[in-house]
Amino acid sequence: MLLGYNTNGLADCDALQAIELVHSIGYRGIGITLDRGLLNPVAADYQNQLWIAAEQLDQLGMRSVVETGARFLLDPEVKHEPTLMSADPAGRERRADFLCRAIDAAAALSSNCVSLWSGIVRDGAGDREAMARLVDGLIPVLVHAARQDVVLAFEPEPGMFVDKLDRYGDLLGEFDSRNIDHARLQLTIDVGHLHCQGELPIAAKIRQWAGRLANVHIEDMRSGVH
Repeated sequence: MLLGYNTNGLADCDALQAIELVHSIGYRGIGITLDRGLLNPVAADYQNQLWIAAEQLDQLGMRSVVETGARFLLDPEVKHEPTLMSADPAGRERRADFLCRAIDAAAALSSNCVSLWSGIVRDGAGDREAMARLVDGLIPVLVHAARQDVVLAFEPEPGMFVDKLDRYGDLLGEFDSRNIDHARLQLTIDVGHLHCQGELPIAAKIRQWAGRLANVHIEDMRSGVH
């Protein structure tokens, strides 16, 4: 396992500056959040940016993870929207398209995985409807990930539909009930989230899910406060 730093903490740097800075500090890995200022997937020169970033990562001997948590990339007014939980099918399709673009970026950068999450249920949809939206939205993403030979790392996120590790287990169970292969849908564990939500003891939770673990986030967090 390599210790890296997420570009969420380097909002004022472009992608190449961020890679160079993180390397100079001593990290051997970097989590690259696709965003307006960092490898913007809708920018006119995006493909050229990807090529240059891939060359730089290779020259520095650094590994990477592609993160998809840009706050206002798809909607400048509502944080993280649209998601696979959105009531509007067109919105869910936009999120799925973005995730596929992230997969393409990961393939270009030879990244270890793409980290993603469910989103918030904002329209009062019940558990069954919300789970159906999530699985239906993930199916084409999984197909594209297989086509590009990229691993997905699903992150339970406080306040979202899939908020805890047990809910991630429910998601896998839904795939099983439909006889859909979910081997490529691995796991991101955020240690701060485990502490925040009382998923304890943390070490036992990590051991429980070690077989699916592809990505780990570590940061300070207060119990009960995300």
